[in-house]
Amino acid sequence: MSRPRASASPLYVPHKASRAEQRAARAGFAEARRQARLAETHPKHHAEKTRDPELQPTYPVAGRPGPASARGGKLNLPAHRMTTATASGAYPFVAEGGLGAEGVFIGRDVHAEAAFCFDPFSLYNSGRIEGFTNPNVVLAGIIGMGKSALAKSIATRSIAHGYRIYIPCDPKGEWTGVAQALGGYSIALGPGLPGRLNPLDAPARPASVSEDDWATEVRKRRLLLLAGLARTVLKRDLLPMEHTALDLALDLVVAEAAARDTVPLLGEIAHALGSPKRLDQALGHQSGQLGSAAQDLAHALRRLVHGDLSGMFDAPSTVAFDPTAPMLSIDLSRLGGAGDDTALVLAMTCASAWMESALADPDGGRRWVIYDEAWRLMRHVGLLERMQSQWKLSRGLGIANLMVIHRLSDLLSAGDAGSRGRVLAEGLLADCSTRIIYRQEPDQLAAAASLLGLTGVETQAVSALTKGRGLWKVAGRSFITQHILHPAERELFDTDARMAT
Repeated sequence: MSRPRASASPLYVPHKASRAEQRAARAGFAEARRQARLAETHPKHHAEKTRDPELQPTYPVAGRPGPASARGGKLNLPAHRMTTATASGAYPFVAEGGLGAEGVFIGRDVHAEAAFCFDPFSLYNSGRIEGFTNPNVVLAGIIGMGKSALAKSIATRSIAHGYRIYIPCDPKGEWTGVAQALGGYSIALGPGLPGRLNPLDAPARPASVSEDDWATEVRKRRLLLLAGLARTVLKRDLLPMEHTALDLALDLVVAEAAARDTVPLLGEIAHALGSPKRLDQALGHQSGQLGSAAQDLAHALRRLVHGDLSGMFDAPSTVAFDPTAPMLSIDLSRLGGAGDDTALVLAMTCASAWMESALADPDGGRRWVIYDEAWRLMRHVGLLERMQSQWKLSRGLGIANLMVIHRLSDLLSAGDAGSRGRVLAEGLLADCSTRIIYRQEPDQLAAAASLLGLTGVETQAVSALTKGRGLWKVAGRSFITQHILHPAERELFDTDARMAT
């Protein structure tokens, strides 16, 4: 495309011309030169218009135009003397200073017109923000406002800072392509698939822990896993005798596996629970009372061996955990698609237990653990207990948990007021120093304001947020941030591809 060229030269003005004629000639020359400059810069302006609108600056380099800019001598105020401490609150044009330049670039601070960066680890270690007590994050927003893109963008950009990403539950399979594109891998679990995970695998023992202490810790984790699985299937809490039956069955299977130099399996636990004589003999002095009490447990765990989850968690693991991989996701999109989340919850419980082997490693570095579509997990106490454990130990484990939900009221679906599930769900929110709220429906504003303690201005802002724009509450400070996506990220994170075809 040829580029237009234009120039302007002074006109010849006779020496005896009048002053009016000379002024007219100079004005004509100035107008011609201005038109030449416009002709020269026209292609540049056209190129700027075709650029991604999200990457365009809000105001030109010269600043905000118009009378509101306080330029041109139109703002005439009388002189007033005050201290800098008073001036910082009294001056009407002071903007939030931001969180600093350390960490992952998120986008643009709408009010300050500056770059917005976020790194929960550096914020916690620096102590710059009072009240920032943990690195955990909750992200809430209605469908289509860009919350999934933000979660994936944080994960993708964190890898460049040396962090690793774990997704223990991917109900829709959206993270598989992201993990593969970033050099990680995804494990797909479902009927007929080759993937196998043994949730009873023992994680590697840290060098600082003795063998006896580590054996006790592994046994405790296995018991919690078995109790959580049984509680999910039975949809009730376990009785005292059932807890005893689990203890005995686990000890029997672990002893036999150690003699064979193998790893215990869930199928062997179910078989031991279904053998009353073995349990009664192991119990000893109370023989004849325990075997019948364990029948419900045996049938509950049988679903993982012979039911709709058979073949996924009842065999040795076919995938070795690679702690050096930048991203690992567990694809559970082939489970729980018929409205029943039981299979999904059981699978996630097993997958989380398997993945905890990396989280327990003190030399694993800093890691993000992302719970996508976490609203599906709120109704299951067993999963909430596992999540609470990771939330409470996040600083010691060196992890930052990110919980993605649609509405803040999803936390209230965990149970009635005062119930165990509701207390756990509200505890997860309380243990998140960072809350990111994308647009909420009008009928959800009251619940969001109550749970998060939003001011009237913040509540009004949440109801009017546009796509990609969210209210960030970091400890006691608030920001309205526009998330900016790179074109390559937009293509990789697109969750609406099927809607466009």
